[in-house]
Amino acid sequence: MTFTYSEFTTRNIGFVTEAEQQMLKQACVFVCGTGGMGGAAIQSIIRAGVGNLILADLDSFETSNLNRQVFANLDHLDRDKAEATRAQCLNINPDANIDVYDQTWTQSATELVSKADVVINGTDDLAATLLLYRTSRELGRAVIDAYASPLPSIYVTRPGRPMPEERLGYPTIGTDWNALTKDQCDASFFAEAVYVMLNSSSRHHIDLDLAADVAAGRRSRMSFAPMVISTGTLMAYETLGLLLGRTSNTDENGWFLNPYTARIERPLPRLLSGMLRPFVRRKLTGMVEAADG
Repeated sequence: MTFTYSEFTTRNIGFVTEAEQQMLKQACVFVCGTGGMGGAAIQSIIRAGVGNLILADLDSFETSNLNRQVFANLDHLDRDKAEATRAQCLNINPDANIDVYDQTWTQSATELVSKADVVINGTDDLAATLLLYRTSRELGRAVIDAYASPLPSIYVTRPGRPMPEERLGYPTIGTDWNALTKDQCDASFFAEAVYVMLNSSSRHHIDLDLAADVAAGRRSRMSFAPMVISTGTLMAYETLGLLLGRTSNTDENGWFLNPYTARIERPLPRLLSGMLRPFVRRKLTGMVEAADG
């Protein structure tokens, strides 16, 4: 069969107009981190007909990725994630233009972000995250992201709005992205965990003892396919909305999707959040200290 872009995207029309579909064809998205959430976002935006992608990842697919990463399969174990993802995307839309970078993307961050209309943060590396956000702010690009949460989540940092390191109180402001200490990384992860526990019902949907082990650095983060893929899909919705100039109620504070109760959980009012934060910090500190023995 002969591939044509118009036939490929014909079922999209109705959700988007013909003119909007052409906008997606011309659009460019930079996805940093093509594994779990980033990969799920890529799957939706490539099938939606976005015509230009920049993909960056420094890892290869491994067996533990098979439980949740949509482009991971047995044939791709030990293959570079970004390269394998590119190959599969071209099997969906062979007309797409897809550039791939490994860890060397950091040397071209300004160039890559400037080419993109929207940036997606799919990495859990703090240094890469800071570089991505700081560069995006300088160039006026919005960044789509999600929290390290057991519930699907989404937030959108538009140009000029507070970045996560500012909102969540990371001790990284003023430090070069490639000069972070372990203490800074640990404190930043803890600050995000406080935000998640304070502003969502996440504590009811995760093994807290194992979560304490994660916070103590004794095990990898837990990930579950429904949560990861749902989150990536939310990222894709926000990305497509930005590309098409549609309005969204998602801001830099974001929200959580609770599939167990069929509810959207939004951040607490600032005054209430400020009152409760010390109690949540003490609770999490106690859990981590207990895990440390």
